Amino acid sequence: PSCTCPAVSNEVPEHPCVSPVSNQVFERRLIEKYIAENGTDPMNRQPLSEEQLIDIKVSHPIRPKAPSSTSIPAILKALQDEWDAVMLHSFTLRQQLQTTRQELSHALYQHDAACRVIARLTKEVTAAREGKRHIHPHTHMLVHSTHMIIHTVARKGIGKTVPEELVRTEDLSKYRQVATHAGLHSASVPGILSLDLCPSDTNKVLTGGADKNVVVFDKKEEQIIATLKGHTKKVTSVIYHPSQSVVFSASPDSTIRVWSITGGNCVQVVRAHEASVTGLSLHATGDYLLSSSEDQYWAFSDIQTGRVLTKVTDEATGCALTCAQFHPDGLIFGTGTADSQIKIWDLKERTNVANFPGHIGPVTSIAFSENGYYLATGAQDSSVKLWDLRKLKNFKTITLDNNYEVRRSLVFDQSGTYLAVGGTDIRVYICKQWSEVLNFTEHTGVVTGVAFGEHAQFLTSTGMDRSLKFYSL
Repeated sequence: PSCTCPAVSNEVPEHPCVSPVSNQVFERRLIEKYIAENGTDPMNRQPLSEEQLIDIKVSHPIRPKAPSSTSIPAILKALQDEWDAVMLHSFTLRQQLQTTRQELSHALYQHDAACRVIARLTKEVTAAREGKRHIHPHTHMLVHSTHMIIHTVARKGIGKTVPEELVRTEDLSKYRQVATHAGLHSASVPGILSLDLCPSDTNKVLTGGADKNVVVFDKKEEQIIATLKGHTKKVTSVIYHPSQSVVFSASPDSTIRVWSITGGNCVQVVRAHEASVTGLSLHATGDYLLSSSEDQYWAFSDIQTGRVLTKVTDEATGCALTCAQFHPDGLIFGTGTADSQIKIWDLKERTNVANFPGHIGPVTSIAFSENGYYLATGAQDSSVKLWDLRKLKNFKTITLDNNYEVRRSLVFDQSGTYLAVGGTDIRVYICKQWSEVLNFTEHTGVVTGVAFGEHAQFLTSTGMDRSLKFYSL
């Protein structure tokens, strides 16, 4: 009923009943109290008892809102409060989604890295069983320690056998320059500043120039496949994707670009930094990029979406980062700083787990050996230092000539047998003995990039003299 009991409450009754004396509707709770006290109908003062009251059966009444709630300002406020509640809930859900995505990405690349390690170890065990029956104890130990290696890979690294196809030291020492190309980049702004080879087809060469361009060159056909334009400053880092027709580049224009070679266009611009991007490295899964910058941060980005997943700085030092490189397992990586520090980071925990002091001047390049044990570093102190990641110490320093500039040209071959150093000239060292087996002086400018072909069957280099050179037998 919509009628009220004006004499008693002026409100819609919850349990209505009718008085046969006055025919008025009352709230049963209130009229019972009134009868108990007075014994009469409140409307006409006639005698009335509880037994005379007649209940009215109705659906549950909806109470009208108070007049103050039906005014326009009150309605607007109610709507605003509701909107605010929805927005807060949406914000909370977005935060939870972001956290879940980060946890998922960490879990995925950790899983991929673990699978990579297990696959390698399984391959080694199979090879050992088939060809080297007499070293069963060693292979058994290798299998048994698989899980330990996965969890302590930051200290232990990954073992890898040397392929039979690898060029022998005596043949490598006979290499000479067999080709040179000077037309890849602009002559008006001379200088090739970065170099990489396609891991799956080392005939494909990638260069970045002072002319702001990225060039893909076919060594076999001796022709340019693509010239990629978009950076607004020089290109200081380039990477060729191991399985896709995609390349990456970084520049002091503070951007990282993802390029399609087949389309000849930029497909993503990753804006992870506020200053010059100084280092670039591709994760073992091929899905994520590590970058370092003068803005003191390293960043971890998704190549498909261009999204920055993690961005971290070392609050304790507050210094520009000069280079960055993933360890082959993808779980740790190294950065170099302008104040001569080498820092090792745990990617999953985003924490600095080791530091290697010893260089003087900015660190210019970092290279991990494919076996995971060794780290080579170069700096503006005319030296290359070798570090053992298992013992966390410097075990060898190669002292170069005075004023020898090691640029971004420090690289191990894919087997971890040879180390190439580029600067005033090019030098190749054999690992373990660390003796020099090659020296090339063909560049007329500082060498800015060095790379080994598959099984070290050729060596390639770039320099400030705008030339791309190849060396082999």
